[in-house]
Amino acid sequence: MLREFLLPLVKYFTPFNIFRYLTFRSAYAAVTALLISYVLGPWLIDRLRVLKFGQSVRLDGPQSHLAKTGTPTMGGILIILSVLISVVLWIDISSVYCWIALSALIGFGLIGAADDILKIKKHSSDGLSVVQKLILQFIVSTIIVYSIYRTTGPSITKLYVPFFKVHVVDLGVYWLPIAIIYVATWSNAVNITDGLDGLAVGLVIFAVLAFSVLTYVTSRADWSQYLGLPYIKQASELTVFNFALLGACVGFLWFNAHPAEIFMGDVGSLSLGGVLAVLSLMVKKEILLLVIGGVFVVEIGSVMLQVVYFKLTKGKRLFLMAPLHHHFELSGLKETKVVVRFWIMGGIFALIALSTLKIQ
Repeated sequence: MLREFLLPLVKYFTPFNIFRYLTFRSAYAAVTALLISYVLGPWLIDRLRVLKFGQSVRLDGPQSHLAKTGTPTMGGILIILSVLISVVLWIDISSVYCWIALSALIGFGLIGAADDILKIKKHSSDGLSVVQKLILQFIVSTIIVYSIYRTTGPSITKLYVPFFKVHVVDLGVYWLPIAIIYVATWSNAVNITDGLDGLAVGLVIFAVLAFSVLTYVTSRADWSQYLGLPYIKQASELTVFNFALLGACVGFLWFNAHPAEIFMGDVGSLSLGGVLAVLSLMVKKEILLLVIGGVFVVEIGSVMLQVVYFKLTKGKRLFLMAPLHHHFELSGLKETKVVVRFWIMGGIFALIALSTLKIQ
């Protein structure tokens, strides 16, 4: 919005020309979102306490988590609001991709908010039923994925496989259902990972950093040609979106770090997972997200393995508790050590993903 208002005034004040530059607007989108999150954080925490929007903790979980009962939840509102304000201020408002990404963030956030509110009303860790949540996720995913297809055209159905020279697979008519399932699954993957102070949002920060680089080079004709990547011109403004998301997540982590003053709740975890998947679809890095978000893959995989193993062995458990971060807690590791080690792995996965830019 600032770009549209101030660029026409360049003839009167030439420094306004800086609003043409993507790097400038991206940097200040991050700063803006960070400041909004930092300033509004204490106010939101107080309001959630007054409203008694406190976290309900699983009774079958680690005993150390019982002390977290009553900690304000639904902090994902802070992330969404910070991103929304920052993005609207700093993007080229004609960027359809940015509006789709914002819609995904808000759409999945609304599902999470409904889930969180039900949990608060029930004073339980159970909100929406699995079926209800999946139906809503598939509805939002379908709308978002179809919007991406309509905006991009048939070229969106091509899947780019890293590490290989001949690395394009056209999914054709199968792309739409696969993409819908993909987005819903990623939304749940981040949701499942959000179980320790700062864990999920810290991992999202690494993922967004990686996507910021990928988005920038993909939207540059020179860089994409040099690196052998698909050139996606309309993705350029997503760099601004990514930096706004980065700033908002860093600001939220300020309050979510151990001992957490606020939890993101499903409103935060579902929206962050969903938007990561949507970003990967728009910049054609769907497979690479499996590497960037390697920890999320391991976390959701541990839950699936636990369920399958439990059924096959008629009651035995593969892990002490799933998802995997709880297994390590019950093995005797402190919460902060588990979180930092998972962050380290998240950073390594992000670096591995970025290395594929030249290894193909």
